[in-house]
Amino acid sequence: MAAAPLTIAILAGGAATRLGGRDKGLEALLGRPLVAWSLEAAQAMAPESVLIVANRHLDDYAGYGRTVTDDIPGHSGPLAGIAVALASCATPWLMTLPVDCPEPPVDLAARLLAGAIEGMATAVVAHDGERRQPLFALYRSDLASAASLAAIRGQGPWGWQDAIGARELDFADRRAQFRNLNTPEDFIAYAAERSR
Repeated sequence: MAAAPLTIAILAGGAATRLGGRDKGLEALLGRPLVAWSLEAAQAMAPESVLIVANRHLDDYAGYGRTVTDDIPGHSGPLAGIAVALASCATPWLMTLPVDCPEPPVDLAARLLAGAIEGMATAVVAHDGERRQPLFALYRSDLASAASLAAIRGQGPWGWQDAIGARELDFADRRAQFRNLNTPEDFIAYAAERSR
C-alpha cells in the first residue's frame, strides 16, 4: 500500500459530547493519546500520505503530523472534515478514518481501494455486516467540491454517500475492528481487554 495513490485522513474534529466535550483524539488510551493509535494504523496503510483533520488544539495535533481544519463555520459535523481533507488531498484517492477507532482492520485501505477499482466506483464505504460504517470510506479526491457543498447544506456523510452512489463493501469478517471509543467507560473497557 505504500506506493498506492492514497491519502488517509484521520477525522479528529468531533465535539466528543459523550466525553464531556474533551478532545477525544488527545484522550489517553494505555498511555498514548488516541490520535497516536489512529496514526499508527494509518501509517501502516499509507505511510507517506496521512493528514489529521482537527478543529481545536491544532498545535497538539500538529506534533503528530500534517494537520488541517475545516473552514465551514460552526460544528458542521464529519462531512465538513471529509470536505477539507478532500480539498487538501494531493493523491487521486482519500480514505477517512475516525480518530476514535484505535485498531481498524489492517487491510482496510487495500480492500477499499480494490473495491473501488473493481467496481469502477468514485466512493466506497465499509459495511461491517450489520451496518454501514460511514467514516471508514474511500473517495476520489475530485469529490472535494461536492462534499463541501453538501456539508454547507448540513448534509451528513451517510446521506451524501447515498447521493453520490457510494458502493458498500463487505467487512463482516472484521466487524469487531470497527469498535469505537466514545465514553470514559469505553476507554476503560478497551484498555482492560487490551491489557489481558
